[in-house]
Amino acid sequence: MTRAVVIGVGNEYRRDDGVAVAVLAALDADPIPGVRTVLCDGEPAALLDAWSDVDTAVVVDAVLCEPATPGRVWTSTVDGWPPRAVPSSSHALGIPDAVRLGAALGRVPGQLVVYAVEAAELGLGTGLTPAVRAAVPEVVHAIRRELG
Repeated sequence: MTRAVVIGVGNEYRRDDGVAVAVLAALDADPIPGVRTVLCDGEPAALLDAWSDVDTAVVVDAVLCEPATPGRVWTSTVDGWPPRAVPSSSHALGIPDAVRLGAALGRVPGQLVVYAVEAAELGLGTGLTPAVRAAVPEVVHAIRRELG
């Protein structure tokens, strides 16, 4: 039985937007029992499908902040976010949009935790920048602590 899901939102071909791909790869190398991992492009309907029927969902995403501190990790439960006062996702629609849609449809998990990593570079190309690459073990450790 799946009790939790870790959803990575990102694209490994957009530099630091691939941070979630790296986190999922590390988790998949040493799986947490009862936890599945899903890679998602950030589209709200895909997020709703990924976190359906689980008690806990953890989302990992790259974010843009001004001013930026690349590699800094923000951790939050979505209910702790004031409306429109969050760093913006690197995708057209963000996690708060999916939460609002999910709430309207009655499709939100019991607990939703977000790990947002500040990006330095989101242009075309592969490979994380050094600061974002250094944040991957921190996020993996935090997720293991959260779900272990």
